[in-house]
Amino acid sequence: MRELGAVPQTGPAWSSTVVVDGNLVTGQNPQSSVDTARLVLEALS
Repeated sequence: MRELGAVPQTGPAWSSTVVVDGNLVTGQNPQSSVDTARLVLEALS
């Protein structure tokens, strides 16, 4: 992915880390699920 231009972003272990890039919303781990869902709902509205 890096070879194609991806820039990975990580947060501290066991924390909520969510990245939004255009229409893509990703969460780092299970602790990110609530924040990821909230941002997906915001993107859809």
